[in-house]
Amino acid sequence: MTFIVQNDENKLYNAKNISEKLSIPYKYLTRIMTQLVDANLIKSIRGREGGYSMIQKPSEIKIVDILSAVKECLHGTDCLLGVGLCDNDKKCALHDRWKDPRKSMIDMFQNTTLEDLNTEAI
Repeated sequence: MTFIVQNDENKLYNAKNISEKLSIPYKYLTRIMTQLVDANLIKSIRGREGGYSMIQKPSEIKIVDILSAVKECLHGTDCLLGVGLCDNDKKCALHDRWKDPRKSMIDMFQNTTLEDLNTEAI
Protein backbone atom coordinates (compact mmCIF):
# COMPACT_ATOMS: atom_id res chain seq x y z
CA MET A 1 0.00 0.00 0.00
CA THR A 2 2.89 2.37 0.73
CA PHE A 3 4.24 1.61 -2.76
CA ILE A 4 0.95 2.73 -4.32
CA VAL A 5 0.75 5.84 -2.13
CA GLN A 6 4.37 6.85 -2.75
CA ASN A 7 4.00 6.59 -6.51
CA ASP A 8 0.48 7.71 -7.45
CA GLU A 9 -2.47 6.51 -5.42
CA ASN A 10 -4.90 7.16 -8.29
CA LYS A 11 -3.00 5.03 -10.79
CA LEU A 12 -3.56 1.28 -11.24
CA TYR A 13 -0.65 -1.03 -10.39
CA ASN A 14 -0.69 -4.65 -11.46
CA ALA A 15 0.48 -7.38 -9.11
CA LYS A 16 3.33 -8.44 -11.37
CA ASN A 17 4.77 -4.93 -11.37
CA ILE A 18 4.43 -4.54 -7.60
CA SER A 19 5.90 -8.00 -7.06
CA GLU A 20 8.96 -7.18 -9.17
CA LYS A 21 9.51 -3.69 -7.76
CA LEU A 22 9.27 -4.83 -4.14
CA SER A 23 10.82 -8.30 -4.55
CA ILE A 24 7.76 -9.97 -3.05
CA PRO A 25 6.78 -13.42 -4.34
CA TYR A 26 3.87 -12.99 -6.74
CA LYS A 27 1.60 -15.63 -5.16
CA TYR A 28 2.15 -14.21 -1.68
CA LEU A 29 1.50 -10.65 -2.88
CA THR A 30 -1.74 -11.57 -4.63
CA ARG A 31 -2.98 -13.31 -1.48
CA ILE A 32 -2.25 -10.18 0.58
CA MET A 33 -3.80 -7.88 -2.03
CA THR A 34 -6.97 -10.01 -2.06
CA GLN A 35 -7.24 -9.60 1.71
CA LEU A 36 -6.78 -5.83 1.37
CA VAL A 37 -9.47 -5.72 -1.35
CA ASP A 38 -11.84 -7.76 0.83
CA ALA A 39 -11.28 -5.25 3.66
CA ASN A 40 -12.11 -2.34 1.29
CA LEU A 41 -8.67 -0.78 1.75
CA ILE A 42 -7.77 -0.99 -1.94
CA LYS A 43 -9.72 -1.69 -5.10
CA SER A 44 -8.99 -4.23 -7.79
CA ILE A 45 -9.82 -3.76 -11.44
CA ARG A 46 -9.65 -6.97 -13.47
CA GLY A 47 -8.50 -7.29 -17.03
CA ARG A 48 -5.56 -6.44 -19.22
CA GLU A 49 -5.44 -2.80 -18.13
CA GLY A 50 -6.43 -3.63 -14.55
CA GLY A 51 -4.59 -3.46 -11.30
CA TYR A 52 -4.83 -2.16 -7.76
CA SER A 53 -5.35 1.37 -6.46
CA MET A 54 -6.37 3.08 -3.26
CA ILE A 55 -10.00 3.48 -2.22
CA GLN A 56 -9.50 5.68 0.83
CA LYS A 57 -7.09 8.50 1.47
CA PRO A 58 -3.88 7.41 3.23
CA SER A 59 -4.80 9.69 6.14
CA GLU A 60 -7.95 7.60 6.73
CA ILE A 61 -6.21 4.21 6.92
CA LYS A 62 -4.77 3.17 10.25
CA ILE A 63 -2.01 0.57 10.40
CA VAL A 64 -4.23 -1.52 12.65
CA ASP A 65 -6.76 -1.69 9.77
CA ILE A 66 -4.10 -3.10 7.46
CA LEU A 67 -2.87 -5.61 10.05
CA SER A 68 -6.44 -6.72 10.75
CA ALA A 69 -7.10 -7.13 7.02
CA VAL A 70 -4.16 -9.51 6.63
CA LYS A 71 -5.18 -11.42 9.75
CA GLU A 72 -2.33 -10.29 11.98
CA CYS A 73 -3.73 -10.82 15.46
CA LEU A 74 -2.82 -8.02 17.84
CA HIS A 75 -4.91 -9.12 20.79
CA GLY A 76 -4.14 -12.83 20.76
CA THR A 77 -2.91 -14.89 23.64
CA ASP A 78 -0.04 -16.59 21.84
CA CYS A 79 3.06 -16.55 23.98
CA LEU A 80 5.96 -14.35 22.96
CA LEU A 81 8.30 -17.22 23.80
CA GLY A 82 6.24 -19.67 21.74
CA VAL A 83 5.16 -21.90 24.60
CA GLY A 84 1.46 -21.91 23.76
CA LEU A 85 -1.21 -19.72 25.28
CA CYS A 86 -0.15 -16.98 27.64
CA ASP A 87 -2.62 -14.92 29.65
CA ASN A 88 -3.07 -13.57 33.18
CA ASP A 89 -3.92 -17.05 34.47
CA LYS A 90 -1.16 -18.95 32.67
CA LYS A 91 1.87 -16.66 32.39
CA CYS A 92 5.21 -17.25 30.72
CA ALA A 93 8.43 -15.78 32.14
CA LEU A 94 8.09 -12.61 30.01
CA HIS A 95 4.34 -12.08 30.29
CA ASP A 96 4.36 -9.21 32.77
CA ARG A 97 7.36 -7.51 31.14
CA TRP A 98 5.79 -7.78 27.69
CA LYS A 99 2.44 -6.20 28.71
CA ASP A 100 3.54 -2.55 28.50
CA PRO A 101 5.62 -2.78 25.31
CA ARG A 102 2.78 -4.71 23.65
CA LYS A 103 0.25 -2.07 24.67
CA SER A 104 2.56 0.66 23.32
CA MET A 105 2.90 -1.21 20.05
CA ILE A 106 -0.87 -1.64 19.70
CA ASP A 107 -1.41 2.06 20.52
CA MET A 108 1.13 2.98 17.83
CA PHE A 109 -0.68 0.84 15.23
CA GLN A 110 -4.03 2.38 16.21
CA ASN A 111 -2.69 5.95 16.03
CA THR A 112 -0.50 5.73 12.94
CA THR A 113 -1.94 6.18 9.47
CA LEU A 114 -0.63 5.13 6.10
CA GLU A 115 -0.02 8.81 5.43
CA ASP A 116 2.18 9.01 8.56
CA LEU A 117 4.32 6.17 7.23
CA ASN A 118 4.58 7.83 3.84
CA THR A 119 5.60 11.16 5.39
CA GLU A 120 8.22 9.51 7.58
CA ALA A 121 9.67 7.59 4.63
CA ILE A 122 10.37 10.77 2.67
